[in-house]
Amino acid sequence: MAPEFSLSVQFASDADDLPSRAQVRRWVAAALEHPAEISVRIVDAEEAQALNRDYRDKAYVPNVLTFEYGEIGHDEAGRGVLGGDVVICAPVVEREALEQGKPLKDHYAHMTIHGVLHLQGYDHIDPAEAEIMESREIAILKRFHIPNPYFS
Repeated sequence: MAPEFSLSVQFASDADDLPSRAQVRRWVAAALEHPAEISVRIVDAEEAQALNRDYRDKAYVPNVLTFEYGEIGHDEAGRGVLGGDVVICAPVVEREALEQGKPLKDHYAHMTIHGVLHLQGYDHIDPAEAEIMESREIAILKRFHIPNPYFS
């Protein structure tokens, strides 16, 4: 059973074929291991690049950014509630899906799950940590009948 969470889904892109709020909610729920308060915001390239520049000191347009706020409170059972924002760049996700020959919905699922795992402390800088994170992504995506995104 997925932990309790609150979710705000924000559409700040006029791109076609964006996932529905219900789809995003299912992907977030599948990736969560802790109670959380999360915002998922789907944006255009300008906003993604500005956030990456302002908060990460990087000039490129990313596919997904995660802002982790750590424990922001406790639930009724006393468990820590994680807070964070996942920002997904629609044009980059569309381009990558096309380049990789993947259905757009599948790539949005992957980027959402990837961002939510980052929010919970998963990372892919170190090869051993990357293997753990990618294995978790693959297992979660499989529940949605989405093939391994790392075999393209």
